[in-house]
Amino acid sequence: MRLSYSNPNRMPELDALRGLFLVWMTLTHMPTRFSDYVNQPIGFVSSAEGFVFMSALLVSRVYLKEAQEDSSGLRVKLWRRTLKIYGYHLLLLVFAFTVAAAVAATTHRPALYNLLNFYLAHPVVAIAGSVLLIYCPPLLDILPMYVLFLFLTPMILTAAIRFGWKRILAVSGAVWLGAQVGLRALLHNVVVHATRLPIPLQETGAFNLFAWQGVWIAGLWLGAKSAQGDVPLRRLPKEVIASCGVICLFFIAVRHGWLGPYLTQDSFKLSLDKWQIGPLRVLNLAAFLVICHWLRRYLVRLVAIEPFLTLGKASLQVFCAHVVFVFVGLALLYQDIPQLHGLRAYGMLLLTFTGLILVAVREVRLRRAERKNAALLRGKKAVAS
Repeated sequence: MRLSYSNPNRMPELDALRGLFLVWMTLTHMPTRFSDYVNQPIGFVSSAEGFVFMSALLVSRVYLKEAQEDSSGLRVKLWRRTLKIYGYHLLLLVFAFTVAAAVAATTHRPALYNLLNFYLAHPVVAIAGSVLLIYCPPLLDILPMYVLFLFLTPMILTAAIRFGWKRILAVSGAVWLGAQVGLRALLHNVVVHATRLPIPLQETGAFNLFAWQGVWIAGLWLGAKSAQGDVPLRRLPKEVIASCGVICLFFIAVRHGWLGPYLTQDSFKLSLDKWQIGPLRVLNLAAFLVICHWLRRYLVRLVAIEPFLTLGKASLQVFCAHVVFVFVGLALLYQDIPQLHGLRAYGMLLLTFTGLILVAVREVRLRRAERKNAALLRGKKAVAS
């Protein structure tokens, strides 16, 4: 069956949303008092889920048609993109294992030292494990997840075209269930035995990949549906939308402790866990997605502005730059003080966002120049022929 596509190109507002999530993520990671305000302020929804979801949605919108027409070409393109992201991950590791580790070892600043304590204690094992995407220090565990998911995406899109999305979603749901009952720990033991790298489970990154693949698959699915002009969220009755609004309000109240001592984040425990996407968190995320879609015309006006547009277009480079700035912020902390205050905090934030915008502007200009040069080269070839 041949699919029809209304507009498979990437939409500027989707890039802007990724830019918004990058700003949100930076404020969350930077050790200032602003992180308290932006850490899951609207329920149990974080910038990480939004960034992963939007990245998958964009990939699916851009490449779904090619997956149908030229699956081998799609694999080449996405695996080349995967290799590029892996290269950026290696660059971040080099920075962390040289500059950041040297500062941590000489200053013994707790905030920075604790991020790299396994590497400082077992450098050879840590380097080998990080290259194999097994050892993932804090802040350096999103790109390995992205690399793995993007590497598998050509096969997922091809399978979805051949077998339908229902089977893909069913398999994804089964894997998510496995994540809730210990699948990660089981396979971790297998990997450690096969590689002979004694890396503890807690050093493999905070994200449970078997749970987070559900966020990626959901993004691919909705991206594919939107590319076909058939978004399932449009067909939801008003009663469902109203229920989702009530669910979002309930989780906002739980997040901020407005419902008393028996309905708190601690009372729900792992059901709301961010790292393994617990069942109640899935409910919150789904309800939040429905409400965002219902409010989409207003949200687009809110986010489709600068600097979000430019930051989103250069999301990979901006993400990597934000990690470097966060390491700098952590290096400025001393003794047991958990956050920067006063001029240090405001200065660090000003430096960070100025740097991120400059990185994004440079990347966008380079891409524009590359496209212009490519167009000129095609024009010269056409004239010559």
